[in-house]
Amino acid sequence: MKPIVAIGHAVLDRVYRIDAFPPEPTKVRALEMIESGGGSAANAAATIGRLGGVVELWARIGDDAAGARIRAFLEADGVDTRHVRTLAAGRTSTSAVIVDASGERFIVGERDHAMSLDPSWLPFETIASAGAVLSDLKWVEATLLAFERAQGANVPTVADVDIAGHDLMLVLISLSDYAIFPAQALEDAFPNGSLEEKLGRVLEVGPRHAGVTGGDAGYVWRNRAGQSGRQPAFKVDAVDTTGAGDAFHGAFAWALVNGWEEPECARVASAVAAMKCRHLGARAGLPTVGELEEFLRAGDGRGLGPRL
Repeated sequence: MKPIVAIGHAVLDRVYRIDAFPPEPTKVRALEMIESGGGSAANAAATIGRLGGVVELWARIGDDAAGARIRAFLEADGVDTRHVRTLAAGRTSTSAVIVDASGERFIVGERDHAMSLDPSWLPFETIASAGAVLSDLKWVEATLLAFERAQGANVPTVADVDIAGHDLMLVLISLSDYAIFPAQALEDAFPNGSLEEKLGRVLEVGPRHAGVTGGDAGYVWRNRAGQSGRQPAFKVDAVDTTGAGDAFHGAFAWALVNGWEEPECARVASAVAAMKCRHLGARAGLPTVGELEEFLRAGDGRGLGPRL
C-alpha cells in the first residue's frame, strides 16, 4: 500500500464524561476523565494507522509535555511522525472535551496562534509516490503546496472541508478530488437549495466527488461522472461522537488507496465512524481491519466488499 500523507492539526484532548450539561454555569462532577490524541488530521492519520495503512502526519507541535504526549499517541497507532515538527517557540494545542450521557459533546479548544505557518521544510517532493493526500485544511500554507503537487502527479486528494472564509475554501476544494463536508459547513458555504443541489454546486468548483456527513442521517455524495449515493449510518449505542468525522475521512482515504469504489469507500468510512462513537475519546474506538470486517458482517452481512 502506498503511504497516505495527512496534513493539519494535532491536539491533546482532555475528555470529561458527565451525566448532562447543566442549564446554567455551575460545578459538575465528572464521571470519568481520559487523555487522548486529538485534532482532525491527527485523528484521521490514527484511523489509517489502526486499520493497518501506511500513513505519515505533517503537523506542528510545541516543545512541551502536551506535544510529547501527542507524538507518543500517534506512534502507538502506527503513524509516522518524522514530519511532525516540534517548534521550541510554539505551544501545543489542547482541548477540553465535555461529553454527556447521549454522546454529545462541548469542546473548548486552545491553539497557539503564534505557531509558525512556514511549510518550506516539508518534503513535498515525496508526494508523487504517495497513495493519497488528506488535509483538514487547518494548515492552509502546507495544504495548498501539497495539493498542487498532488494534482500535478495525479495523486488523489481528500479534503475535510470545515473552514471559515468562503473564497479560501473555494480555492482549496478546487484543488481537491474528494471534498467532504460536515452538514453545517456545507449549509454555511452553499445556502439554499436541496442537498443534491448544494453538492452539485461543490462539483462545479472542481472536485470529482462531493459528499456530506450528517451523523444519524448518513452520508450523501455525488460525483462528476453523474453517479450519486446515500450511505445510511450504522446504528450503535453512542458514548462519544468526538472525532467521528475525522475517523470517516481517514477511513475513506484508506479505502480509496486500497482500491475500493466510492460506494464502498463511503460504507467503510461510515462503519469506522460508527465504531469510534462506541468509546470515550476520539481514538479509543478506532478499529483494526479485522474488527471492521467483523462489524460489517454483523451490520449488513457483507463484510469488506470486492476491490477494483
